[in-house]
Amino acid sequence: MKYEINGVLYDVVVQKKNNKNTYLRVKDDLTILITTNFFTSRRSILKLLKDHEKDLIRMMDKKCKQKEKEENFYYLGKKYDIIIVSSIDQITFDEEFIFTPSKEKLERWLKQQVQQLFQEHLDTWYPKFQEKIPYPKLKIRKMKTRWGVCNRRDLSVTLNFNLIKYDLSALDYVIVHELSHFVHFDHSKEFWNTVGKYYPEYKKITKMLKE
Repeated sequence: MKYEINGVLYDVVVQKKNNKNTYLRVKDDLTILITTNFFTSRRSILKLLKDHEKDLIRMMDKKCKQKEKEENFYYLGKKYDIIIVSSIDQITFDEEFIFTPSKEKLERWLKQQVQQLFQEHLDTWYPKFQEKIPYPKLKIRKMKTRWGVCNRRDLSVTLNFNLIKYDLSALDYVIVHELSHFVHFDHSKEFWNTVGKYYPEYKKITKMLKE
């Protein structure tokens, strides 16, 4: 079926299962996916879509921004056009462009920058904690749903590679967030008090990372 939002028709896929609840989400291709029980009528589905239009628009905007970030080259919060110049040896920047001998060399350079920057910022924030916490092993990987992970079993902090696309304030916040989990391994009021103690503007960054 199709559903129109702001003059645009979107595909709607309804999956009926033995569910008690109904779930609504937007896929990467902007298809609206509804998972519901076998007895949900078409009329109820249309009402659900109407009642949640604002949520759908928000989810679609987020998907579009994520896709734009993935398809373009962002570095520390700024977008650059990639210019391949085979005659040069080093990666160079100007205000709008990044010049590289090849995409492969750019990827290697970016991995090196991520490793160096993430480690430097972890080393900057760790000694600021007044609480007694272990010095964590740094892991870096690309994650779709999380910006960071604290593992208290192996005393590690995993940071999302894609933080390199954002301003360094995002990296700093995520590091503080994960280090705070060594103090409070939950998202209690005490945990957020610890985050706010070291990064008072955390709400601004969390809002940015959710967009």
